Amino acid sequence: MDDPTFALHRGGKIETGIRVPLRDMTDLSRAYTPGVADVCLALRDDPALAYEYTQRGGTVAIVTDGTAVLGLGDIGPVAALPVMEGKALLFKHFAGVNAVPICLDTTGVDEIVETVRRIAPAYGGVNLEDISAPRCFEIEDRLRALLDIPVFHDDQHGTAIVVLAALRNAARVVAKPMGDLRVVVCGAGAAGTAVTRILLDAGVAGVVVTDRTGVLYAGRAGVEGHKARLAAATNPRGLTGSVAEALRGADVLVGVSGPASVPAEALAAMAADPIVFALANPVPEVDPEVAARTARVVATGRSDLPNQINNVLAFPGVFRGALDVRASTVNEAMKLAAADAIASLVPEPTAERVIPSVFDPAVAPAVAAAVAEAARATGVARR
Repeated sequence: MDDPTFALHRGGKIETGIRVPLRDMTDLSRAYTPGVADVCLALRDDPALAYEYTQRGGTVAIVTDGTAVLGLGDIGPVAALPVMEGKALLFKHFAGVNAVPICLDTTGVDEIVETVRRIAPAYGGVNLEDISAPRCFEIEDRLRALLDIPVFHDDQHGTAIVVLAALRNAARVVAKPMGDLRVVVCGAGAAGTAVTRILLDAGVAGVVVTDRTGVLYAGRAGVEGHKARLAAATNPRGLTGSVAEALRGADVLVGVSGPASVPAEALAAMAADPIVFALANPVPEVDPEVAARTARVVATGRSDLPNQINNVLAFPGVFRGALDVRASTVNEAMKLAAADAIASLVPEPTAERVIPSVFDPAVAPAVAAAVAEAARATGVARR
């Protein structure tokens, strides 16, 4: 094909490389047999040495089953591979983290968990990617319990970290305290669940979550599983009804649902100087140009508009920091620290700039340092 995008992908976007010379028989005898046997025996006696004498400490597995790829849905593991390669490219480019795409030909929770558990000895962390909800919650929870390396579902936590960072700065622009914000999260899937949790952890009590049926509230018929937990933890005023009704008097809309899922006219009923994050991509929940007529701050998931909420601001630095201190997990304190670090890189936010550029070279190092410090402070660092 002549399309330049296809041309860029021809042959794949990543490849393996070597870090040591292989010039002669001496190099060969050290890199492979017989010298490698001494290293193997040392690792047998002390497996932790793998972080020093193999690629493990700097390598992440990117694991998907291809069931929730971008906005394309369930397209399967082979069709998901270009996205996983792209993720690996971003890991390496922005944070020097090696990443290996692992596309699994199964959607069974037990099979995915068991497969990842079995391959985990080769990796310092696991980035779960594009796995549909609600299965993604169980997969992550079970792997976090089984493994002593970071397991991070980026569709959830990467999104949540960057949303919190952008909201901290947007709240400054509109001069509203974070704790006083009334936030409507439109979408109760993976991203919506994680955004809600991180906002609650950050002290935003007035969060309401909506799904396709309307507002989540305790006792709503048919609400179970993760949605029931969301309903129990949110909606302190007991709102019911549609997303339009939830937006009356709200300060913030965080859209993590789907295209055109929020009526544009509903924005007019929001509080003064509203904040609208319409993050569905490529078609947002509400047209950004229309939203800008009402909202003081507008953010999207698109790269061709101001204030792009992009996970690449979070995940490379999160894993870099976690790997650097050999963290056993990525906990809530580390996620909050990452969000604060991203927000701090825009010291004087404006309506057009509440989040740094994905190409700001300061982002990944700042996030990594903050994550590493939080890991040490919370006792999950091992170096």
